[in-house]
Amino acid sequence: MRAHERRIAAARLWATEQLPYLASAVFATPVLLTDGSRTVAADPHWRIQADPELLEQFGVTELGQLVLHLVSHLLRDHADRAQRLGVTDGPAAERWNRAADAEINDDLAPWGLCPAMAPDLPDDLGQPAGQLAETYYQHAQPPRQWDCGSACDGRPRWWDDPAGPGHPPAGPPCLSREQAALLRLTVAAAIHQAAAHLPGTVPGGWLRWAERVLPSRIDWRRLLAAEIRTGIASIAGAVDYTYRRPSRRAHVVPRVVLPSLHRPVPDVAIVCDTSGSMHEQLLGRALGEIEAILSKAGLRHTQVRVLAVDTVVHAVRRVSTASHVQLLGGGGTDMGAGIQAAAELRPRPSMIIVLTDGFTPWPAAPPKGTRVIVGLLAQAVGAASWAPPPWARRVLID
Repeated sequence: MRAHERRIAAARLWATEQLPYLASAVFATPVLLTDGSRTVAADPHWRIQADPELLEQFGVTELGQLVLHLVSHLLRDHADRAQRLGVTDGPAAERWNRAADAEINDDLAPWGLCPAMAPDLPDDLGQPAGQLAETYYQHAQPPRQWDCGSACDGRPRWWDDPAGPGHPPAGPPCLSREQAALLRLTVAAAIHQAAAHLPGTVPGGWLRWAERVLPSRIDWRRLLAAEIRTGIASIAGAVDYTYRRPSRRAHVVPRVVLPSLHRPVPDVAIVCDTSGSMHEQLLGRALGEIEAILSKAGLRHTQVRVLAVDTVVHAVRRVSTASHVQLLGGGGTDMGAGIQAAAELRPRPSMIIVLTDGFTPWPAAPPKGTRVIVGLLAQAVGAASWAPPPWARRVLID
């Protein structure tokens, strides 16, 4: 028993030397000896269950790599993400296990930390690096090579609760959901600090994860207002010639038709994501902010049109207040359909504001002659989304 404890202690110390910013999570996750499990796996209670017979086959480095891998499942909340995605038992759970492994190992492999027991990488699934498990899940195929436990897919294992259903988990006290969320914030802060002091020492995937977990330090209201006012000013400040009305100087040259100067008034279209994943209260707040910004900018309600979109456009109407918006929909998500429909409105809007949680594909090219601002509505800490295209201005709305 003491030999196992020494090997576990050495493996945890080795793991924290490799990725020091994960140290608080590694030491917060006890390793328990569980006879007969035939695996080394983690559970959602932030414990690692290890079969003593299997431990004898691992060296310190191999076990340390596996500890980093399993702790990564816990930090990235793969169990809850699997439940939100509707992952069930059997082949679906095995596909998710491989997808989650690929997401983690993508950041561990360049540093030589990918465990040999769970080696799946994005290349093994025929997918590019830098994606999330939700994307890899669509392409992964069973069987999995290693059972990472219920911390990966949220499906209970017998060793999670050896005493049987209804009994408190055995071993050291578990972390509550609140404590786990606080631990994730601690690790995210350590990642940012490490990246600031030693650039290039933190994998890109961990940096992106930390950015999603840490609260935004930027007031999104001020940023959104600045983007909208910039778009309005660029249109309202434009001056062009038009032949739709006679020039005031037409009497000077009677036989020549002179154009008059025209200053266009901005026309704004707001594309609201009304898919099933959207949070109506947060969407209402964002609409209220946009309403206030447009009112202060002097735009009449006749120049603001709102489109309710999931995978198709359900409603298009001019509104004078956010309470008049009809949030129809509730299906899948395709903001590309909303952007295309907004660009085809007549008169063509000079600016399109998209409010979405980011779980949507995006068009490859921007609409011609129209500025696009994407307001990403944060649904939960660590929520995954697809990044808006580079041709759109992005504002994260907390």
